[in-house]
Amino acid sequence: MTPTGARTTPSRGLVLGCGGTLGAAWTVGALHSLQRALRWDPRRAEVLVGTSAGAELAALLGGGVAVEELLAAQLADKDARPELVRHFAGPPRALPPRPALFPGSPELARRALRGSAPPLAGLSGLLPQGRCDSGWLAALADGLAPDGGWVPHPATWLVATDFDTGRRTVFGHPDTPPVALRDALRASWAVPGWFPPVRIGGRRYADGGILSTASADLLVPPGLDEVYVIAPMSSQSPGPRRGLGRAEALLRRVMTRTLDAECAALRAVGTEVVRLEPTPADLEVMGGNFMDPRRRLTVLEMSLRTTRALVRDRLRPTAPTAPDADPRSDARPDTRPDAWTGA
Repeated sequence: MTPTGARTTPSRGLVLGCGGTLGAAWTVGALHSLQRALRWDPRRAEVLVGTSAGAELAALLGGGVAVEELLAAQLADKDARPELVRHFAGPPRALPPRPALFPGSPELARRALRGSAPPLAGLSGLLPQGRCDSGWLAALADGLAPDGGWVPHPATWLVATDFDTGRRTVFGHPDTPPVALRDALRASWAVPGWFPPVRIGGRRYADGGILSTASADLLVPPGLDEVYVIAPMSSQSPGPRRGLGRAEALLRRVMTRTLDAECAALRAVGTEVVRLEPTPADLEVMGGNFMDPRRRLTVLEMSLRTTRALVRDRLRPTAPTAPDADPRSDARPDTRPDAWTGA
């Protein structure tokens, strides 16, 4: 007999990594496959961790938007929420506008040369400061959390990088001073070269992916039973790449090594880690530019196929699975408005 108040399900965390426009589309497909296989609503995760494009999706989940709503909006279904359809239909351009003539953060580059910041962060600081408008993210955030507030989920953590010191900042975390969702989301998404850094409390912040593709190690202290990591910018078996994909593969390799260490740290404290990453077939349709909006639907449709098999392979044999269904359909498990409470 279960004692009163005792958990009857494992405690779970969800980590959504960076990946630009195409990574966000791929992640929606992966979330759909994961939800169907586990019969579990990702909004019920004890902690939602999001980086860059993953922060966008974490904010949506934390704001109560269901996975099937995200999928319908990506596919522009006739019954999808119009504001979400508009949001996904208006991502940044494949190439940024002409950037400023000066580098984004010379100080960050100097710190990397001295060994006090990672090399990737230093390279990011040398990129020209971007001029892309992040208004589409601000509009999304204001719809989810008006008047400078935060989403209802009590543990929605959005990761950014202090663009001058190279330190990781986790907005929404209890140890970080409260900020408006619109600022935190724009900061986490501020890809160097595309977007300017976002100034919050006198500091400049940029994309959290500068330091880690997913920051999965943030979930080491909570000691959760299970952590599900969806990381579109890492790949343990990337396969051969062509054209621009060869250059993108170098960045992917660095991010994969970082995520390897983070997942090892989680397993060391007894947390079971289920890690989902693009397959060679996914990478083929993604190409070398993860910001290319023309490939968004193709990437999503491929993800709906590949991640179904990937999830089955990653889950332990005892995990409940749902019967096969059309990718656009869903068993709709745990989709109550208050599902984020984890009750």
